[in-house]
Amino acid sequence: MKVTYAQLSSVGPVRSNNEDYMGMWQPGDEQELRTRGVVVALADGVGGQGHGEVASQTAVDTAIRVFRELKPGAAPRQALFQMFTAANTAVYDRSMIDRTGEGRMATTLTIAVLRNNEIDIGHVGDCRAFLIHGGKIAQVTSDHNYAATQLKLGLISAKDAAVSELRCMLTRSVGREITIQVDYHTLPIERGDVLVQCSDGVHFCVTELEILEIAGRMTPDDACRALIQLAERRGTDDNLTVQVICVERVTTISYFRGQPVYHETEITMPNDVASGDVLDDRFQIEALISRSGMASIFRAIDLTTHRTVAVKVPLMQFESDPAFFSRFQREEEIGHSLNHPGILHLIPTEEKSRPYIAMEFLDGHTLRQVLNDVKRVPVGEALDVASNLCDALDHMHQRNIVHRDLKPENIMICTDGGTRIMDFGIAKAGALRRITFTGFSPAMGTPDYMAPEQVKGKRGDVRTDIYSLGAILYEMITGQTPFEGANPLAIMNARLLGDPIAPRQLNPNISPQVEEILLHALEQRPENRYVSAAAMKAELENPEAVEVTGRAARLRPPAEWKPGSGMIWYVVLALVPVLACVILYLIFHRPGS
Repeated sequence: MKVTYAQLSSVGPVRSNNEDYMGMWQPGDEQELRTRGVVVALADGVGGQGHGEVASQTAVDTAIRVFRELKPGAAPRQALFQMFTAANTAVYDRSMIDRTGEGRMATTLTIAVLRNNEIDIGHVGDCRAFLIHGGKIAQVTSDHNYAATQLKLGLISAKDAAVSELRCMLTRSVGREITIQVDYHTLPIERGDVLVQCSDGVHFCVTELEILEIAGRMTPDDACRALIQLAERRGTDDNLTVQVICVERVTTISYFRGQPVYHETEITMPNDVASGDVLDDRFQIEALISRSGMASIFRAIDLTTHRTVAVKVPLMQFESDPAFFSRFQREEEIGHSLNHPGILHLIPTEEKSRPYIAMEFLDGHTLRQVLNDVKRVPVGEALDVASNLCDALDHMHQRNIVHRDLKPENIMICTDGGTRIMDFGIAKAGALRRITFTGFSPAMGTPDYMAPEQVKGKRGDVRTDIYSLGAILYEMITGQTPFEGANPLAIMNARLLGDPIAPRQLNPNISPQVEEILLHALEQRPENRYVSAAAMKAELENPEAVEVTGRAARLRPPAEWKPGSGMIWYVVLALVPVLACVILYLIFHRPGS
């Protein structure tokens, strides 16, 4: 087995100390790696239960020490049992010695053991483990808190559980009691799979689809940074920890005359593209730019023009997947139907020996990277960027194509001063085949930039892209997204229940006319927005002529959504046993019987 691994922890924007703790260990010897595997552990010390940071570090350090001391070849499930037992005893004993805190010391603990072609996970608490496989993401673990228990019993909705105050009240933890109950999971893994473990400070602020997109296409180092930055932008009030493990090679075992024989499979298959290869006597591969769980992007030289290009190649195991191939082919069709300097240009290729997409090589930074560095963009520059994007959107919309996932991550600011819109993976194209979504809803997008109609599950039209562009421009010149909330669900709900903060309250340098443009694009009802990207571009290029209609004065803050309606069912269900007993008593109890 071979993995690429990264982990990152942050105290977050609010807390003064970090009660999260993480650890990872793998043997340096290949034979020991086969018999022991790789261990990854994450703990979140329980606030208000004594020294949370001491509890989390004690649990992780103890678990990894036990793993290293175990006899090679010990079954992963048995190894997890011993690690959790030892960690629980260590935290319990430590809390008995150190009584300076209030209550008993405790922590959550999630441990993964990766060995050969399997992953075994032990879990206590509300950190989460996700597995990305075949372009899909699945949550492996279940939260151990009162809100999750109510949700399982059908007493509250998923919306209520996501914002319930009871989600912070654990039903299981490490070190609180002398004994411990652990959930165990065993899953097969393949090359290209990605394991993500994160504390609740991250998963409370970031959606599964965002984890899939970030961890599925970035290197582990970049993915850790991006996920923590996203949670921090969303205003998390907790510590943040992420671990990302990409499986580069797996080992399967067969037996010959009673002896194990190991067969290793690299992520690079015999027919996969590698540096030095030449595709169809035209594209000479130079280096890998990035690799996701489904495709690789390479820097290459176009031998016909001698220009540097980028080539996107699906991994071999997905070329025979009809759903993936259809989506890949559709993305290429959309790209070739567009020809605009503000849209990523695809290079036509006649005969291809295998599926791939050749495209221009972009030198620059994504708008997200720019915003991470400067937070606010000068108003004039922001209007110029938005105007260029409007021009590109108008080109798309005239060809009946709606992007539907416009966001800073999909916009490249090039070193030559130009902009490019990228990634048409979920675009809506009227003249082309409808995309087949597997494992997620077509009404997807990114919570910070989704239009209200997308939140409602509608596919959207050109005005959906205008709303997303308005949200991007709002962030560029105010330094924050139009709606903020405790979690992605609250952010999406807010745009259905009210309006954003007036931009001039956040940045007094914004003129009333620019504020009018922003609020016009961000109208909750599509019919009240700009009718076209061209109409918005006209006002962006001449803001002084924009008529101020008083949109800012008519803004209303989002109504507070109060969870708890599910408590009615809680009361009803709680009374069911009592009512049943009364009925049975009346039926079977007769005088004199």
